[in-house]
Amino acid sequence: MRGDKAHPSSQGMVCVKGATIAESLDKNRLHYPMVRDSLDQEFRRVSWDEAFDLITKRIQTVRFTQRPEALCMYGSGQFQTEDYYIAQKLMKGCLGTNNFDANSRLCMSSAVSGYIQSFGSDGPPCCYEDLELTDCVFLIGTNTAECHPIVFNRLQKHHKKNRKVKMIVVDPRRTPTAEAADLHLAIRPGTDIDLLNGIAHLLMRWNYIDTMFMDDCTSNFPAYAEVIRHYSPEIVANQCGISIEDLETAARYWGKSERVLSLWSMGVNQSSEGTAKVRTIINLHLMTGQIGKPGAGPFSLTGQPNAMGGREAGGLANLLPGYRVVKNPQHRAEVEEFWGLKPGQISPNPGLTAWDMITGLENGAVELLWIAATNPAVSMPDLERTKKALLRSPFTIYQDAYYPTETSAYAHVLLPAAQWGEKTGVMTNSERVLTLSQAFRQPPREAKADWEIFAEVGRRLGFEKEFAFTNSAEVYAEFVKLTKTRPCDMTGISHAQLQAEGPTQWPYPEESPNCTDAINRVSNKRLYTNLRFHTPDGRARFGAYYSKGLAEPPDPDYSFVLTNGRLYGHWHTQTRTGRIEKICKMHPEPFIEIHPRDAAKLDIVDSMYVEVRSRRGKAKFPAKVTKAIAPGTVFVPMHWGSLWADNAEANALTHPESCPDSLQPELKACAVQLIPILVEVTIKNHQLQSSQSSAAKCT
Repeated sequence: MRGDKAHPSSQGMVCVKGATIAESLDKNRLHYPMVRDSLDQEFRRVSWDEAFDLITKRIQTVRFTQRPEALCMYGSGQFQTEDYYIAQKLMKGCLGTNNFDANSRLCMSSAVSGYIQSFGSDGPPCCYEDLELTDCVFLIGTNTAECHPIVFNRLQKHHKKNRKVKMIVVDPRRTPTAEAADLHLAIRPGTDIDLLNGIAHLLMRWNYIDTMFMDDCTSNFPAYAEVIRHYSPEIVANQCGISIEDLETAARYWGKSERVLSLWSMGVNQSSEGTAKVRTIINLHLMTGQIGKPGAGPFSLTGQPNAMGGREAGGLANLLPGYRVVKNPQHRAEVEEFWGLKPGQISPNPGLTAWDMITGLENGAVELLWIAATNPAVSMPDLERTKKALLRSPFTIYQDAYYPTETSAYAHVLLPAAQWGEKTGVMTNSERVLTLSQAFRQPPREAKADWEIFAEVGRRLGFEKEFAFTNSAEVYAEFVKLTKTRPCDMTGISHAQLQAEGPTQWPYPEESPNCTDAINRVSNKRLYTNLRFHTPDGRARFGAYYSKGLAEPPDPDYSFVLTNGRLYGHWHTQTRTGRIEKICKMHPEPFIEIHPRDAAKLDIVDSMYVEVRSRRGKAKFPAKVTKAIAPGTVFVPMHWGSLWADNAEANALTHPESCPDSLQPELKACAVQLIPILVEVTIKNHQLQSSQSSAAKCT
């Protein structure tokens, strides 16, 4: 494996996961469809015909004897766009239920909501070239060096070459990203909005604001100004646990820079205040006019390879293809007409989110759950509750490339899926660049592309003409028609175009028949360069938010805050990287980081095993005593599930931050998915245990 030097985003760079991925292609693959009648039985191999017949009969039974709303599909940011699109057409169109959600709900829905509320539409307005043009980069809730190493390599080269360029990193840990910063703000977990409002307060006080831009291009600033006046440096420094001097330095770096670029990821998005945090970051750009120009803007870093493509295709419970929303009657009518459906076929109600599906299993509202390309038995919130709910599922279809995984233990049907390199399709990255990922080998044994599986089920349900596709190029050609005149217009893009011209950034509309000037088809690298936004009045909106702090603050019984994150080599739940020898040697086991001051109080020494207890579960880790973590806070990596742990109690800690407040404020899931969780830490000499995120007490 080697990088493609011609690719505009990676420029030929690959991280260890990309360099070693070929080692995992043939390890522990799921080769054939498998079924069982109950979870206490062994799987038996069946033909695809038998599997399809079983699935379609079960769907029809639920659809007509219960209701379409009892059908659910939980997909993945690892889908190609074609997979996403066919799933939307099947579920939201033909079956009439919006119950499709993806694990992008866990990582990106707060960014989606923040962009929509502030700008009127989803879509990061920046591009990777801005990494090499900025004067000041503000990284918050992202350990970019380990989680987005190619992005960080480009940024770090620019930073090292230009001494005037300032890098600010906001993180409770001194990560490799923070090590490279000019200013590291090790704030207390849960004080992000306090910090951001405090910076805004100083920008306002010192008149580092663009009043002309705000007057002409924004709305709702008075409400925001009323909020930030309450965030004086003294209050903010005390709340965040940083010095007034560092707070003022951050504000000066931002205010004096001509081009400010902000980057954020899961540390912001996966929060009970996720959308508010995103909008508060965007507020700083709006009050200083730092958007729509090279080197500047609010830039969310996508958590999965094709989470952007999924958003374009409508791959969340409240979305439809082409950046449409299910609540909008005009949007529903446009998609119904395009798909040839009768008016009213698409439900006006947002479907069940990922967490709603779990609670639906608990209360009997969900009769069939189809999971594809994700591993919720490790990655979902409130994990013990999640696993108990999965045990209650009347019928679970699990579609993946590998076997076993933790989720396969909860499935009635296993479907072998083709993975990267075995199917051809399109993916969109954080900077809106579309790349054609071409198959270079056949899927092993009987594995099929995800879109092919969805389409065949659709045909067997009686929707032959709706799924009369013979290859993924035809699927993509249909999908892009639904983006015409939309903010993410991709009507000029096709498999053939991408193969001939290479990676392409949207918007990229088809060439007008009356115009031969090719420049009219070439997108701007950045959105909003004309300073007009996708809101009804064309103005970007300020969002006024007071900080709510931690959803579960520490208390005398649970006095430590436990955070989590990724390591450089592993990715998500190790379904692939856990099968790569080099990466396993690099990261052989999880650990818990604890500050020397806290360790001394508890007589914890390096490598001693520590049991961590939350109100929802417990886990055990060897201690890593380090000043890289702030006092009162501990950290564990997120990757180890029961398949990779030495103890059957693995993953007993919950993962509550995975449900951000996200796209609908009324989401009930967010009331139970909180970050961090309070946990108790006790010293015990036990076997290595799993890791999830939370918050804590040591005794």
